[in-house]
Amino acid sequence: MQSSAEGQKSLRNEPPSGYALELRDLRKSFGKTEIIRGANLAVQAGERVGIIGPNGAGKSTLFNLISGRFEPTSGDVLLNGHRINGKKPFEINRLGLSRSFQITNIFPKLSVFENLRCGVLWSLGYKYSFWHFLADLDDANDRAEELMDRIHLHKKRDVLAMNLTYAEQRALEIGITIAGGANVILLDEPTAGMSKSETKRFIELIREVTEGKTLLTVEHDMGVVFGLADKIAVVVYGEVIAFDTPEAVRANARVQEAYLGSVLAEAQAAGH
Repeated sequence: MQSSAEGQKSLRNEPPSGYALELRDLRKSFGKTEIIRGANLAVQAGERVGIIGPNGAGKSTLFNLISGRFEPTSGDVLLNGHRINGKKPFEINRLGLSRSFQITNIFPKLSVFENLRCGVLWSLGYKYSFWHFLADLDDANDRAEELMDRIHLHKKRDVLAMNLTYAEQRALEIGITIAGGANVILLDEPTAGMSKSETKRFIELIREVTEGKTLLTVEHDMGVVFGLADKIAVVVYGEVIAFDTPEAVRANARVQEAYLGSVLAEAQAAGH
């Protein structure tokens, strides 16, 4: 008989069937208030998708539904063709979906290296085994070192996370997010609070570390969205009213009327 852990590993590693991530008539109500109103979305493996919409449109709720923090009122969330409704966030993470948050979520009193090593332990099968000496876990240590190079923090290896700059903390969080090897990555406002120069460098970092992975990101910066995404999903009043290439979204009259307006004009003027 296949164990639960073996079943999760098989599900996680099997080739995607259809879409990497799919939402089918997804709905979420809080009391009598319906926040997500029949959202539909189908994301191919390897696509980078920007999710945009006005404040209160339901973008964060959508992320919470996908990552298991909220359970849908009705409808389905499918990860690599498998329904994940009702699963806990840690179960969904083990099946290949990882999420970063708008507020930096790191271990402030651990070093950069220690933060990254914590991120890789479970994916290598160590779970939270206190009887393993961490210094002797060569595979975990090597993977943490590799990640540190990828996020360009190798010179800050032994610096406590709390002593990093804000942009460095966000980079560390990206490293932790991808540490488990998930093939679907959710980033919530990854460039919030950054300067223009930091944002530009951070977009390049996201491109590098998510190469070959499926990426969904919620962003308010139109320059980031139109510069990073292969496709853009526009969420208005809990519905996905458009899902297309940046060029098609720019030209979509319904999107312009419902949301973009002067924001789109700014992005176009900036050459994005």
